[in-house]
Amino acid sequence: MSVALINNLLQSYGYLAVFVFVALESTGVPLPGETALITAALYAGSAHRLNIGLIALVAAVAAIAGDNGGYWLGQHGGTRLVRRYGRWVRLDARKLKVGRYLFARYGGKVVFFGRFITVLRTYAAFFAGLNGMRRSRFLVANVAAAVLWAAACSFGAYALGSAAAQVGTALTIAGLAVAGVLIVAGVLVKGKVMRRLEERAEAAYPDPPRIDPASERAAAH
Repeated sequence: MSVALINNLLQSYGYLAVFVFVALESTGVPLPGETALITAALYAGSAHRLNIGLIALVAAVAAIAGDNGGYWLGQHGGTRLVRRYGRWVRLDARKLKVGRYLFARYGGKVVFFGRFITVLRTYAAFFAGLNGMRRSRFLVANVAAAVLWAAACSFGAYALGSAAAQVGTALTIAGLAVAGVLIVAGVLVKGKVMRRLEERAEAAYPDPPRIDPASERAAAH
C-alpha cells in the first residue's frame, strides 16, 4: 500500500481510517497501522483539521480492540486458523515457532514491548492467545502499551507537523517524506529481525527429522 493512498484515505476519512488501520494491524493483518497514525498526526499538526487528542484516543482504543481480537483468535483454534488462512496474512509455521520461542524466553514482556516493534506488533496478541497467556495479565500489558504507544506516536508526529507548518513546509511533502522513510525502514528492519528470530526459534525447537517411506519399508523387511 502506497504512502500516497494512506494519505488520501486519512484526509478523506480521518479518525475512521486511523481506527481501521491500527485495529486491523493489531488483529494480525499486515497493514501499516503505525504509519497511518503518524501520518494522521502530521496532518493534524500541519493542517489542524484533526484533533490530536482524538487521534491518540482513537489509536489507543483501536490498538486495544485489535489486540484483543488477535488474542481471541489465537486462543480459539490459532494453529488451525494459521493452517487454513495463514498465507493470507503472511503467518506460517515458522512465525508460529517464533511466537513460541519469544513467549518461552520473555513471557508477558512480548505483549508490552511488541507494541513498539514493527516485526511483533502485528502478531504479538495472536501469539499471546495461542501460547495460553493468562487474560488478566495480557490485558494489563496490552492496555499500558497501547496507551503509551498511541500517545508517543501521535504527539511526537504532531509536534513535527506543527514545526513543519511554521516554516512553511507543505503537508504533502512532510507527510509523504516522513511516512515513506518509516515504511522503508520498517520493511528492512522487519525482514532482518524476523530472519534472526526464525533462526533462533528453529535452533530452540528443531523439526523432527523426516523419514523416507521407502527407507522405512526397506528397514521393516
